[in-house]
Amino acid sequence: MSTLKQFGHGLGRAWDSLAEGWTQLHERAGQAITRFSPSGQQGELETRDEQLMRNASRWGIVAAEVNETDDMVRVRIEAPGMEPDDFDISVVDDFVVIRGEKQTRREEKQGKYYVMECAYGSFERAVPLPAPVDETGAKAKYRRGVLTVKLPKRETARARRIEVHT
Repeated sequence: MSTLKQFGHGLGRAWDSLAEGWTQLHERAGQAITRFSPSGQQGELETRDEQLMRNASRWGIVAAEVNETDDMVRVRIEAPGMEPDDFDISVVDDFVVIRGEKQTRREEKQGKYYVMECAYGSFERAVPLPAPVDETGAKAKYRRGVLTVKLPKRETARARRIEVHT
């Protein structure tokens, strides 16, 4: 096989691998791709943090896991770099809606950024719930970059064992 044919074959395999990876990412995490809107003042003078947020990525991954038991739905959201007060959580119809704002918290005040993949600003993620929940009994905890929301199921949605009598 000629060098040009080998190169074309290798390029074709690389393209197929990239296409397969993108398809899997879209299928498995398409809902996790979230738009971040930069916040801050829109005046003429910008702070270094506002400049950083303006140059940061506008899209990020806010990955979720939903687990259902007989009496509860648990939603876990990966949101590193935030504080518990940065979240606003509500239940709307069959979704738990998580809104938040990821602020820049930089230690360094000098230097240049060469890679800027982290997203900053306000975001909203709506996660579908598998069963009706009673939002009045909801509890949320944020630890080590993961927000966990526990939602008790409504009585009508809870699984009940039905005994069979002879």
